[in-house]
Parts: sequence; structure tokens; C-alpha cells
Amino acid sequence: MAESQYNLTVLISGNGSNLQALIDACASSSLQNARITHVISNRKAAYGLERAAKASIPTTYHNLVSYKKKHPQTEEGTTAARIAYDADLAKLILALSPRPDVIVCAGWMHILTPDFLNPIASEGIPVINLHPALPGEFAGAGAIEKAWEAGKEGKIKRTGVMIHEVIAEVDAGDAIVTEEVPLKEGESLDDLEEKIHKVEHGLIVEGTRQTLAKIKK
Repeated sequence: MAESQYNLTVLISGNGSNLQALIDACASSSLQNARITHVISNRKAAYGLERAAKASIPTTYHNLVSYKKKHPQTEEGTTAARIAYDADLAKLILALSPRPDVIVCAGWMHILTPDFLNPIASEGIPVINLHPALPGEFAGAGAIEKAWEAGKEGKIKRTGVMIHEVIAEVDAGDAIVTEEVPLKEGESLDDLEEKIHKVEHGLIVEGTRQTLAKIKK
């Protein structure tokens, strides 16, 4: 009997090197039962959109700026814009054909709120995220730099990468897979970033594979 085919929607904001790792994995035995059916970027100039186009993957640009323009430039206005943005992002994804079996945040620089997560969860679609730190360490933006600084100060001797389930609390969902990355005395931030990114490319594939393994079709 033929193995089930699973559909992935990937959310990106930048270069898309982790998207490329998933594209390559879907074309190989690593994720041979999966295909990326849509890529969404919140940045128009994200190079990941070109990577998707080269792989003939449909893309959508979904940016927060247009939502902010519709609301007052106040804290309340920003909150209202984010709520509308996230709700529309969920509607956009749920209207895709085919619908995704898993949503993968691969360098997605936007905090997803319950206005996105709740409608997606109600449809039984897992959302996973790559974060360049270990569980409970350096949540949010700048994780690699924070780890490098902590290493220079002698506070830690290793950092790492995790793929985790996405919940409303930033980078706090259950870890699916993790990998430690040792810190070396005297290494530059660029050196550490390069090491981290190499680990990310393998781990995002493994985290996606493990998530798909739990889905029954």
C-alpha cells in the first residue's frame, strides 16, 4: 500500500536556509512522504520566497504593516492590528488547497497569538517552530547573541537548538527534538551563528519528521 503523502505549509521571514533544508529533504528519503504545498512570508524581500519559486512552490506575502495602517498608532491600535493579522493568517491557511497537515515556522519572526493558534488547533493542525536555544533558555529574539554573551561571561558552556510545539507563550511549547551546541572559548559571534545554522538545517527536518510520524491519515 502506498505511503500517505503529507502537506506542509512553511512560514518564513528571511533568507530561507531552513526552508531550503526542508525542500531538499522532501526531495530525498529524509521526508519522502512530505511535500511543501505553500510558503508564507511576512517580509516582501525575504529570499526564501525566491527559494520557493525555484522549487515551484506557491507563495503568499502576508504583512502586518497594512493592518497597522488601519488602526491608531497606539498600544491598543497595535494590539488590534495584530489580532486582525493573526486571525486573517489562520483563515488564509485554512483556505489553502490542499490544507497543511503541519505548519512549520522556519525563521518566522512574528509571535503567533491565540487569534491564530486557536482556530488552527481546532482543526487539528500542529504548529512547530525552530528556535536557536535549548528549552527554557533565551526565549525570543537574539537567542544566539544572548548565548554567546553568556558564554563570554563564563555563565554557560553550551547552547543549542530546539524544534518545539508552538503555544501562546513565546518559545515555551513542548520540545520535539533538541541538540546541544558547545561554546568554544574565543569564538566569534559569526562562528557560533554558523555552527547553530548547520545544526538547525538537520534538526528542522528531524522535528518535522517526528511530528508527521504522530499524524494518522
